[in-house]
Amino acid sequence: MVKKPSVLIFGCLLFSWVVSLGNVNTGKRNKLSGEIPLVEKNLIRAIEIADRAVSAHFTGDNMAMARYYNPYTGVRSEETGSIWMYTAAIEAVNAILNTLTVQKEHGNTTLYDQHFNRYAQLLQAMYDHADFYLGTFELVSYSQTRQWTVYGVHRARSKGTAKVAGVENVYDDQMWLIRELLESYKLTGNQQYLEKAEYLTEYVLDGWDTTRDSNGDEHGGIPWGPGYVTKHSCSNGPMISPLVWLHELYKNKNDRITHRYIDATDKVTRRTKQVNKSDYYLEYAQKIYDWQKKHLLRPDGVYDDMMGGCTPRKPQTETVNGEVYRMGIYCKDRVGPAITYNSGTMLSGAADLYRATQHDNYLEDAILLSDASFSYFATEGAEIPGYYSFDTKGFRNWFNGVLMRGYVDIYPTYLNVEEYLNSFQQNLNYGYDNFLYDGILPTNLLKGWHADEKNNNTEGMFSFAFAAQYAVLARFELEKAE
Repeated sequence: MVKKPSVLIFGCLLFSWVVSLGNVNTGKRNKLSGEIPLVEKNLIRAIEIADRAVSAHFTGDNMAMARYYNPYTGVRSEETGSIWMYTAAIEAVNAILNTLTVQKEHGNTTLYDQHFNRYAQLLQAMYDHADFYLGTFELVSYSQTRQWTVYGVHRARSKGTAKVAGVENVYDDQMWLIRELLESYKLTGNQQYLEKAEYLTEYVLDGWDTTRDSNGDEHGGIPWGPGYVTKHSCSNGPMISPLVWLHELYKNKNDRITHRYIDATDKVTRRTKQVNKSDYYLEYAQKIYDWQKKHLLRPDGVYDDMMGGCTPRKPQTETVNGEVYRMGIYCKDRVGPAITYNSGTMLSGAADLYRATQHDNYLEDAILLSDASFSYFATEGAEIPGYYSFDTKGFRNWFNGVLMRGYVDIYPTYLNVEEYLNSFQQNLNYGYDNFLYDGILPTNLLKGWHADEKNNNTEGMFSFAFAAQYAVLARFELEKAE
């Protein structure tokens, strides 16, 4: 049995997890006392939950992340979290840093002064130790053969040695990291974050199916990973917003990038040309958005999981003009189920594309998707009268946070989402006020813990998701008041 952790020190980081406000309580329950503004209450709770999650799930100088932790037994699982789960921790840190920054901009520097630097240091340490998921392989793609260093699903014993070939890496894992790297760059100004984000973006867009159909149109879509043929919502939608952010970073600049494509006339010849970075990123954001809307939007207004029924059924290569390339994929079957984060990424994407282009179709899509998604995924009174329940099976706790972020992204352009966001605030508060145990929230915020203490394992990524949600809702309260 692993002993319950107290304060951790990660080698050179020398990072204390005791929150200076004194709101972290290593006892069995912790409630904030006194009346303080909702913004500060949300942010303090985000910090408290994130700090406790770090101490519960990260171990050793190399910051290995245990997937599960049981606050009742003090047992930390031997299973290590995937890179996706690890990125959830980075997401929480970014969300807190973001809200600290916005709060400072609104004239309140107290929490910023206490926490920004230590969280910025934690962020850097997390990225440094994410290198345990890095590996290098050679990929034959639709337009070239090239060696890439990317993030594998599983953690290796040493940095840079992770398995990443074939099904050992997936494009959506890179996308979630790209999102966080760009957010980290905007918050800290660290150029290395931007450079890594752009490198991974190049890798992801290398996965876009550039092959042409009989009409000369691109098949389009990004498969789940280089070892797969199915094309998923999760391997397309998450990339839209970061592409818009890159477009905005390079807007009115002359930076160039290589665009790889297939000749539309003969439908086979691979070509390259130098194009403006800002235009390139925006064009791909729009292409990915259009592909997912065309293929995966359901009649009830939310998004299905993937396109299956693919030909070929496994990745294949073909030889064109003496060079080997990946063969194009045609997928005919839209496959469910609808999951919150697939609608959430498209909602954020529509909001960002509307901001960047002012094209009304994106706003119209966002409004329709906001209403349809809440109607589909939120059920009133299923567990507690007056509360909306969201499915918490599988990984849906984290998925639900992506949908919540989509609502924040479209506000204040569409004010009705405030009601939807209030349901997340209400559920978090109910879980915190009634079930917080040793600084950790249960998987189901409305139902609480299992009666058998041995069955109270919590996913690390869920704790970080709850911290991120509290931080994002704090920022929402600040921006709502503007």
